[in-house]
Amino acid sequence: MERNVSLNEISDGKLYSRNDLVKADCHDCKGCFACCRGMGNSIILDPLDIYQLLMNLNKTFEELMIEKIELNMVDGIILPNLKMSGLDERCSFLNNEGRCSIHAFRPGFCRLFPLGRVYEDRDFKYFLQVNECKYENKTKIKVQKWINTPDIKKNEQFVRDWHYLLKDFQNILKSIQDDNQRKEICMYILKNFYLYPYDRNTDFYLQLKERLSAAKDFTAEVESK
Repeated sequence: MERNVSLNEISDGKLYSRNDLVKADCHDCKGCFACCRGMGNSIILDPLDIYQLLMNLNKTFEELMIEKIELNMVDGIILPNLKMSGLDERCSFLNNEGRCSIHAFRPGFCRLFPLGRVYEDRDFKYFLQVNECKYENKTKIKVQKWINTPDIKKNEQFVRDWHYLLKDFQNILKSIQDDNQRKEICMYILKNFYLYPYDRNTDFYLQLKERLSAAKDFTAEVESK
């Protein structure tokens, strides 16, 4: 989800790479779970997030849709997001003690927070969101350690590929007037990257690479019509 705001308004004015130190360490949050409530439909899930949930919870996408995730339109594309529930609109994976029940395989958005990403020239940098996290005594930590994602280099390449693939699809959708064709494109993304099962015994990134290649062929076909 793109934010149409000035980076200077929401950050410390710096851009970070994975080996840089950033003042983001919340020390296990110590009982705070403010960022796990009232987030609406803003916690967008990418294919890796869904893969992790499916593999670790041993559920299907359809089962997650019952009460854990939902679908919404994001910049013209239908994508899944974490579902908020209850009167205080808390994340559906938050337990009674206010702790994340899927912390070991939490979504990338949650791993990143309070960091964000700024994209440019088919690449990205990290930045610190200074107004989002309520924890006051944050300390410095290396970006890579804070995100704590296995195979960080592969993960960063996935982030680039996924972001710019969506951007390419968004640009195509802007040029299409036919509602049926727009629906076909949205359903292709949803089916190809989320609904079509992944093999738990094969590296996720290898599987995604094949799907990205197929998606590029699909976009070329659409643009030729």
